[in-house]
Amino acid sequence: MLVAAAVCPCPPLLVPDVAAGAAPELDAARTACADALGVLAAARPDRLVVVGPAEEGGTYGEGVPGSFRSFGVALDVTLGRDTGQRGGPALPASLAVAAWLLRRVDWTAAPVEALAVAQTLPPARCARTGREIAEASERVALLVMGDASARRTLKAPGYLDERAAPFDALAARALGSADGAALRAMDVGLARELKVSGRAPWQVLAGAAEEAGLSGALLHEGAPYGVGYLVATWS
Repeated sequence: MLVAAAVCPCPPLLVPDVAAGAAPELDAARTACADALGVLAAARPDRLVVVGPAEEGGTYGEGVPGSFRSFGVALDVTLGRDTGQRGGPALPASLAVAAWLLRRVDWTAAPVEALAVAQTLPPARCARTGREIAEASERVALLVMGDASARRTLKAPGYLDERAAPFDALAARALGSADGAALRAMDVGLARELKVSGRAPWQVLAGAAEEAGLSGALLHEGAPYGVGYLVATWS
């Protein structure tokens, strides 16, 4: 049963070492993420599953390493406890950011595992994946990583699209009110055109929360680089 969820953005710039001189611009988002993880810990889960977008799907156990070296920073992380695991597939970027967030708050509340979700995963499969996660433990929490549109301004990674701000406003309302139906109804084609990396992970959350009866709260909303960053909690 899902007992709590936190929704956080996943840009590598969230890590100050990667952001360098631009780091202060995301201080509010970092603080909100830490607050969201506090909500997860307070729910006393027996299992934490991190869900994040990636080119290909995959599962990762506790101790799997990740790195920000491809972004020019000699910074390594591990998912949850460092079990000494080396070799094998490394965490994709979104999950590496999650690992950094968990390390930042010194997460010890529950064992951690992660699921990378292909950004092409259909909504029905996302929802089914969420239900499977929720049904696998008595008290499971989710840390859901993903960005809103990357087309909010002229300087955004995907350039300006006038549809981006309304889409992000809809996502913010759905995440802030724990509206799973609205998340499940998101237009996959439009999300793809707007470069929304969070669509599939958010729909996994919607599936996991179907029987949970959780309430939502929006902790942060911004788009400092033309990319929508949302932080929310469901508890």
